[in-house]
Amino acid sequence: MAAAYIQDEAEFDTLLEAEPLLVVDCTATWCGPCKLVAPLMDRLADEFRDRAKVFKLDLDANKSVAKRFGIRSIPAVMFFKQGELAETVVGAKPYEAFSSVLAKCLT
Repeated sequence: MAAAYIQDEAEFDTLLEAEPLLVVDCTATWCGPCKLVAPLMDRLADEFRDRAKVFKLDLDANKSVAKRFGIRSIPAVMFFKQGELAETVVGAKPYEAFSSVLAKCLT
């Protein structure tokens, strides 16, 4: 199950309000390390599909979201719990780095 792309800030805000647990992978087409993180996000989406929603967000198309959350380098994966930013993991990390943060958000 692949993580879908959020189209714009309006969709992002709707998801923030609607989803109790939301994971957003901030990415860009030109970003090499982002390509390493992408399959990990798909795996996360699959493994936690009943408990969390995982999406990707192209920051080139959504600069306002990057500015809003102070994202200065990518890949950056934001974890939202009840609409609030719980944690941001920056850089290409192993799968466990992302799954452990998500598991912590579930408790």
